[in-house]
Amino acid sequence: MFNTFYIGYEFKVTPLQPGVEILIAELGYAGFESFVETDEGVTAYIQKEEWNDTILKDIQILESDEFEISYTFENIEPTNWNEEWEKNFNPIIVDDVCSVRAPFHEKPNTQYDIIIEPKMSFGTGHHETTHMMIQHILKNDFEDKSVLDMGCGTGVLAILAEMKGAKNINAVDYDNWCYLNSLENVERNNCKNITVIEGDASILKSKKYDIIIANINRNILLNDMKTYVSCLNKNGILFLSGFYNEDILVIKEECERQMLKFEEKLERNNWISLKFLN
Repeated sequence: MFNTFYIGYEFKVTPLQPGVEILIAELGYAGFESFVETDEGVTAYIQKEEWNDTILKDIQILESDEFEISYTFENIEPTNWNEEWEKNFNPIIVDDVCSVRAPFHEKPNTQYDIIIEPKMSFGTGHHETTHMMIQHILKNDFEDKSVLDMGCGTGVLAILAEMKGAKNINAVDYDNWCYLNSLENVERNNCKNITVIEGDASILKSKKYDIIIANINRNILLNDMKTYVSCLNKNGILFLSGFYNEDILVIKEECERQMLKFEEKLERNNWISLKFLN
């Protein structure tokens, strides 16, 4: 990783929250791999070979009237990125029940203790969408269930699903870095029931699950919803996140088109997670 060249963007965001959280999520989907929050906003990094001069064209928050965002960017010398995230990755505790931490953090007194090294993968529990998905898993029965974690990132949701008793779990991500990172984290947490797969929704043909977790983004969810539903067993559960409050209507409409029944909504800083029943 020391020989990898990056471009760094320095964003100034007003108001900071939830502006920085929204910006980080959208940049992550656009291909940015590492983020360092600052007093004025966030610094975001993308591999030079993945960069192009229209990389920010789909970052919706930049067009929002609710936030003032300015930025500059520059070429970055090769850096030890593992050291960078270690400086900025703090442990989290969700509902006093589940902790997500790095190996060098002190072990907390929680029922579920997940140890990950996120590196440049998305999904540490710090972001609202991952946090809400953890809450869903904690509140629902996963005992002996078959589970799909779609867009698994670090694998943290699949790992918690196994800790909650799931027996047959597929963790899927199209990003090679996420795939490799999930493999590492699955092994680190001594998981035995998780198969990590590199790919997208096209690899799901003929697979069936009791529970599907999809924490991605609105457009991918809408595009792949029919596939998710075709993979869901009778009386199965679908958990969705990765979108905003204003996206609820279009997400619900598509789910209802697929004959799913709305069950529950969670919200954190305008980010939404929904539960549907088959």
